[in-house]
Amino acid sequence: MPKLPVLMYHNVCDAKEKVNSLCIHKDFLELQFKYLVAKGYKSLHLSELKGMKKLQGRSVVITFDDVTTNQKEFVLPLLKKYNLKANFFIPFAYIGLSDQWNDGAEPIMTVDDLKSLGELVELGHHSYLHRPYASLTKEEIDEDFKKSYDLLNEKGLNVFESLAFPYGNFPRKEPRKSEFFQDLKNNGMHYGLRIGNRLNSFPFKNPYLIERIEVKGDKSMLKFRVNLKFGKLV
Repeated sequence: MPKLPVLMYHNVCDAKEKVNSLCIHKDFLELQFKYLVAKGYKSLHLSELKGMKKLQGRSVVITFDDVTTNQKEFVLPLLKKYNLKANFFIPFAYIGLSDQWNDGAEPIMTVDDLKSLGELVELGHHSYLHRPYASLTKEEIDEDFKKSYDLLNEKGLNVFESLAFPYGNFPRKEPRKSEFFQDLKNNGMHYGLRIGNRLNSFPFKNPYLIERIEVKGDKSMLKFRVNLKFGKLV
């Protein structure tokens, strides 16, 4: 049965001294995109998986968290060059500001930026305040979703009901774990994405536990190829 790799990226930079686990150099990103195309991978938006019964050949889901402006600057041209689709996840409270849950050094796209990305990019949820879900009550999660939807309606943003968990964090113990998944369903989410670093069977056993492979900017191309094919081995 074909496996579905879901790749997780964050920032993209054009200076080698800025490269770290969360920031990949634009040339290295292009090398990876070029490899996906050469190996015949078909990139998919998460919305395309809804209702799909099986994968056709090699498929991949490409995701970028946080909608930092460097993604528009460096990722979008590469998506167009290689005709690849990607999913960008928005921390809604920080639109037009910066990544204040970190050190605030990376600017976040504006509403106009997000509306200008085009059809190769599908937008998704990354919560409102970028807080770890395991630390939140049901009431706090519901309020977070409410603020997200209120903003979407106010700004007229078209966002698919997929959610990348901030920090990959979610409740691990029952009964809160199952209650959390029900929270996601009640708030309209079709998919929830953790980290995990494993390939996914498809159709998903649990649509709220989709695993993503961390693509780190300071790792090698060999590491990328191995993870793409097998997931994280150790």
